[in-house]
Amino acid sequence: MRLISIRHYRPGMRLAQPICTDQGTILLNTDMILTGSMIQRLEQKGIYALYIHDEATADVERNEAVSAETRQIAAKMIYRGFNEIIHAEQKWKARLSPGTLAAFRTAFEAILSDLKHNHRAMGLLSHMYIQDHYVYAHSLNVTIYATAVGLELGYNDKELLELGMGAMLHDIGKLMVPREILYKPGKLTDQEFFQVKKHAEYGFEYLRHQQGIPLLSAHCAYQHHERMDGTGYPRGLKGDNIHKYARLLAVCDVFDALTANRVYRSAMLPHKAMEIIYTGSGTQFEKKVVEAFHKTVAIYPVGLAVTLSNGATGVVVDYNRDLPGRPVVRILKNPDGSSAEPYYEIDLARESTLMIVQCDTIL
Repeated sequence: MRLISIRHYRPGMRLAQPICTDQGTILLNTDMILTGSMIQRLEQKGIYALYIHDEATADVERNEAVSAETRQIAAKMIYRGFNEIIHAEQKWKARLSPGTLAAFRTAFEAILSDLKHNHRAMGLLSHMYIQDHYVYAHSLNVTIYATAVGLELGYNDKELLELGMGAMLHDIGKLMVPREILYKPGKLTDQEFFQVKKHAEYGFEYLRHQQGIPLLSAHCAYQHHERMDGTGYPRGLKGDNIHKYARLLAVCDVFDALTANRVYRSAMLPHKAMEIIYTGSGTQFEKKVVEAFHKTVAIYPVGLAVTLSNGATGVVVDYNRDLPGRPVVRILKNPDGSSAEPYYEIDLARESTLMIVQCDTIL
């Protein structure tokens, strides 16, 4: 399979991975031959890259640390729970039903089980999911990233549950922000931005009154926009005054936001998003968390077209768990530009003199 930008789609290309909604429903299944009208619709819905079948990478599979089945189950549960709030007569006073709270926990436990049994580096989570409501998909992605990083940092099961529930519900306060502000395509006014920033307080106040939600999970909603140097909000907390769960969530939240299409900005490739996070390491973000995140997430997705420092071009075909920034690349064109016949692979973890110098979603 090959990862290509939706802008580079050509008639006759065949889908190699399903496209799902943020509600966990499969919209287009594997092997679907996409038409021009389908592509136009997907672009309108914020899909920016597709996995297609490709002869040179026909044997390459995108085996994720969290299965598609687990993602679909968790997405449906998040959708159900958030909708319960959206459609409540009084959002501020609504109480999550015991069934919904149990569903959130079941969704988290399924994610945790997958991650414990699959030690692969995390792939890109955002690009194959249509986001009718950004908060749904973002909440799921941040939960997956945060749980994986928590495992990397050695959190025990109690800590992982508190962190996981906090991650799943960290943006619940955005349901209290007017939709026209939350999804405004242009620059927000100062007053509108003030309203958006209030979501951290809204979420905390809502969650701390919910029976069955740990108080530390509520603090994840409160503090996930705080920054180590005190430049965050809502309270401008610094360093260790920010709970360790929130320091972890800050990295996961920003990474997923940067790698997802938004109404005001196109998605970044993971290595670019990671560069931004590294720039803030030690100032905005905790260094230990940034390093754990880098070990956990594969910044070069399988199927991504890359150019190496020797001029050869190829496609990422596998991760290295201990060195996610040094993937295995299948060379399709030699350094002199000639076609590689047969194709061959270079494991960058073993070739220290070579590095990736350019990435694209088409070769």
